Amino acid sequence: MYSVSPQQNSEASRPFLTWQRIIDWAQEHYRVRSFSKDEKIPTRPGLLYLVQKGAVRLVGTAQVNATSATRLARISPEEAFLGFVGTGQPFEIVAQSPFTLQSYAHVDQTSVVWMYWHDLDNWPHFRREVLDAFRYQHQRKLLWLSTLGQRRTIDRLLGFLTLLIEEYGEPTDEGYCLPFPLTHAQIGSAIGSTRVTVTRLMGKLRQKGMIRTQGDNLLCLPTDSVLTTGNA
Repeated sequence: MYSVSPQQNSEASRPFLTWQRIIDWAQEHYRVRSFSKDEKIPTRPGLLYLVQKGAVRLVGTAQVNATSATRLARISPEEAFLGFVGTGQPFEIVAQSPFTLQSYAHVDQTSVVWMYWHDLDNWPHFRREVLDAFRYQHQRKLLWLSTLGQRRTIDRLLGFLTLLIEEYGEPTDEGYCLPFPLTHAQIGSAIGSTRVTVTRLMGKLRQKGMIRTQGDNLLCLPTDSVLTTGNA
């Protein structure tokens, strides 16, 4: 059975007046900006970001230095998909050399509010919500790491999709579906595989009825296949 995530509970319980005051404050202080699909969101460490609308895609890269007899060469691997931040949720970017974290708008008209942590002193109740959201995100990352520890790629793939759809999925005739597309290359980077392998294994999962697609290749899980790990 599908379990409602804390993200959805927060959106339902948060006083509209508080959220509206934050948006009004952000607009008054020029702290909100909208982005097009796949547009990079400029961020810097030490700031707090809130997704007002849309979805943010987090990616990471690791710079690896390799020495040769004549020079120091820098190798830049492809970006690794690290997850989403949905509407109403916070995120921050932590600088930790040699790793680089970046954020992109995953859908058109994604709006992001930015502020300093001390700005939350204006809304003590909302500060508690933000801290609770970060704790929840930490729990989900532990589940993600557990999934990535599976030996078989197909198990990592199914576990990854289950976690994503459990958190962000919306009910449809096909079950629960991600509300936005995700490429096989992005999935491959998240589970430590290749686009070709993901495409092949997705075919197997479809044949077994374990995953489905709807509309513009939106990924879905049948209702009885979604695990109740939201409260783990």
